Formats: sequence, structure tokens, C-alpha cells
Amino acid sequence: MKLIPEIQAARDEIQTIRRTIHSHPELRYEETVTAELVAKSLESWGIETHRGLGKTGVVGVLKRGNGSRSVSLCADMDALPIQELNSFDHRSKNDGKMHACGHDGHTAMLLGAARHLAKHGEFDGTIVFIFQPAEEGGAGAQAMIDDGLFTRFPVDAVFGIHNWPGMPAGHFGVTEGPIMASSNEFRIEIKGVGSHAALPHNGHDPVFTAVQIANGLQSIITRNKKPLDTAVLSITQIHAGDAVNVVPNTAWLAGTVRTFTTETLDLIENRMRKIAESTAKAYDCSIDFHFHRNYPPTINSSEEARLGNGDGGHRESGPGAGPCMLHNASYDFNDDLLPIGSTFWVRLAQRFFGAGVLEQGSNRGQRRFGAAAGWLRRS
Repeated sequence: MKLIPEIQAARDEIQTIRRTIHSHPELRYEETVTAELVAKSLESWGIETHRGLGKTGVVGVLKRGNGSRSVSLCADMDALPIQELNSFDHRSKNDGKMHACGHDGHTAMLLGAARHLAKHGEFDGTIVFIFQPAEEGGAGAQAMIDDGLFTRFPVDAVFGIHNWPGMPAGHFGVTEGPIMASSNEFRIEIKGVGSHAALPHNGHDPVFTAVQIANGLQSIITRNKKPLDTAVLSITQIHAGDAVNVVPNTAWLAGTVRTFTTETLDLIENRMRKIAESTAKAYDCSIDFHFHRNYPPTINSSEEARLGNGDGGHRESGPGAGPCMLHNASYDFNDDLLPIGSTFWVRLAQRFFGAGVLEQGSNRGQRRFGAAAGWLRRS
């Protein structure tokens, strides 16, 4: 994909925006400074701008010609509750907060595309630029939708890009169908009857029962789920008791379930409840079963593009060499991607409207927002 010269020429401006956002990270639904920076940038380029969707979300609308077809390009704005370890000048100035997932870069790439399309773009249609809050576990996409996002700004398709460390810079990873599993959590509280540890027959042991439930739950993955249906059930917590010589009255275990389909999730939840209830009854205990569905799977209706963040050569030395994965205190977005991502957005929009053709190998986008609107990723 040949980079657009005007976008390359504006790299310093967009990089400054990216690093400003990185220096002032804000957590989900707190992105007031970031949102205002985005909104003012859009307005300075003559783009119709709307604030406050989903509390702190921003929407820009750019129309050319009759605007009969419409497409949305989206980016996320929120940071993570991580203390940054980097020491470069644009490191986080907000203790305990950091852009460790590249949302600063996603926002900057989309702003770079918006700038070019407003100043130089030739197309016949309407582009809706979505800058979403609270992607990190806050269901910000759903909040924007609940605020009337697609009622006020209807579109024919929605696309998104996410950087991925370790993939060569400038390469796009593509898949159709499920790309991110659903995120769900459970907690099973076991109620028994406590006793002295030397006299366990005088009570009903909730700790022993919790262990049997934990063992039983793993049978769902190996004996109830079809082998070809991908799913994970991980018990990550078991808690009980305060003294070594006392069998407690209660115990609880908790964990997460991830699936690519709702049907598989339904099966797992139903089997979990039955196994937990039956096992507890067998040992004269009772349970309270809690299962919370955080986000459904992200399913791409057509094509998805994930932009490689490189091999880590852009990072300063210190914490370690090589690519630094997302949600890591040493992560930093690769600024070399800014003109690549912005050019991709422009070419994608032009191709969508039939005003331009992407070069072979670069013509795939990600229909993510709508499919994941219930939604978007995974905690």
C-alpha cells in the first residue's frame, strides 16, 4: 500500500497528538481531556462534531456529494489502570494510568485520516468517525448505541483497526467470523456447616465440596462441549476459612468462561449450574450460583484487519528487548504506524464508496463495532 504523501507530510502533527494523549491517559468514562482534544481537532478541520455520546464519546461527520452511502471508522480513547515504566518524554503524567493498549495510536491514526479526508478527500458519501470511550471493560460502544449513535448517525458498515505487537509493522491480520471470544465470569458460593477440623463428621464441609465442584466443572469442556467448539473454563479463585483447625461454614470459587458462540456459552452455563447444585447436594451443602455475561463474542460479518505494531525496535531499551505485548507497563505505540493506519483508513473509505481502489493485499477492513456492540472486547 503506497502511503499518501499529504498524510506523510502531516505525520509530525498527528504524532504530537498521539504523544499528547499518551502523556495524559484517562480511564474509562473519564476521557474528558482526550475527548476535547479529539473534538477540537475535528472542528479545526471543518468536520461536523458531536460530543457526549456514551458520556465521553465523540462523533465526527463528513459528507461529500449526495451522501447516500455511509460508513463509520472507529477508534477507542481510554487508558488502563497501569503504572507506566517507560522513561521517554511522553510517558504518562497521570500516576497509575497508562495507554498500554495503543488507544492513543488508534485515535491518532483515525484523526490523521479525518484530517486528510476533510482537506483532500474525494468521495461520494458520508463518513462517521467514532471515538469511543470505555473500551477496556466499560462497554463504551453499547453506551454510545444506547445514546442513539446509530439512530442519529446510521451507517452501512463499521470498521476498526487494532495494533498487534509482534506482527511486522505495516502488515494486516485478517479473519472472518469470530475473532474475540465472549467474556464471562462466575462465582459459586457454597454454604455448609462448620466444625472442628478434628471432628469433620459433625459438619458439612464446604471446602471439600468446592474442590469436587471444581473438578466436575472441567468435565464440561472435555465431555459436554463438542471438540470443535472452542471454549475455555478457568477457575481462578478458591477462598475459604481463616484457621487451620476449623472447617468453615462457607467457601467460594470463581473464574472466567470464554466462548466463540452463544450456543456454547448457554451449554456451559447450564451444565455449570447443574454440576454445582448436584455436587453440593451430594455433600449436604447448598450453593448460590452467579454467572455474569460481560461481553458477547466479537464476530466480523465480513473482513477484519489488525495492524502489526512491529518487533519492538521502536521502544527504548531498559525493560527488555523485542515486542512488548498489550496491557504491559513497558508498552508504547509505534509511531511509524501513524501514516500507515491513516492511509489505510482513507483508502478503505474511498474503496467503500467506489472512489478509489486499494492495492492488492491491503484491501481488508474490520467490521467490528456493530458485531461487537454488545460488546467490544473482552476484559
